[in-house]
Amino acid sequence: MLQVGLLTSTAAISQKAESQPEIYKGNELYKKQQYDKANEQYQKALSKDPSNPIANYNSGNADFRQNKFDDAIKSFDNTIDTKDKSLQQQAYYNKGVAFSKQQKLQESIDAWKEALRLNPNDKDTRENLEKALRELKKKQQEENQKKNKKQKQQKEKQQPQSKLNQQQVEQLLRALQEKEKEVNAKMNESKVPAPSKPDKDW
Repeated sequence: MLQVGLLTSTAAISQKAESQPEIYKGNELYKKQQYDKANEQYQKALSKDPSNPIANYNSGNADFRQNKFDDAIKSFDNTIDTKDKSLQQQAYYNKGVAFSKQQKLQESIDAWKEALRLNPNDKDTRENLEKALRELKKKQQEENQKKNKKQKQQKEKQQPQSKLNQQQVEQLLRALQEKEKEVNAKMNESKVPAPSKPDKDW
């Protein structure tokens, strides 16, 4: 379901093919799945015009296809400045997909919310957003369960320890009491006077 958006504004691109030959070449290479070479062409276009939204967007897609998600996100961010709402929406959408590939749920949710704000009727964005929100909720519940389980285990660990210490204390007290009895018994033995000889009657 999480699919990166296809190249956008193909009509606009073909109309501008003469004025943007690098983007045109890049798209041809992209279609042949030669993403690194396609990106070289998009970068050439960007060296002439760094704010070119189509070159940025297509560069982001080429990076995405090569699993360079951070680079893709930067390119999509550069596309977002465009006045073309459709392109802007697709950049947010693809940014969300790139984040989800990195297991960054909250960031993907934020990107898809923006995409949906720009185009509330986009079915893919809505589905991805709903799925991500469910996943985030599930993740949070699992984390809470783990947390509770950990706390419970810590409490259980602490309880037997205190019992053990109590037992040890009781044993020590008993041992001390026995020692005391022994000592007292010995002292009493030494106090017992030896049977005295009867006084001689002179």
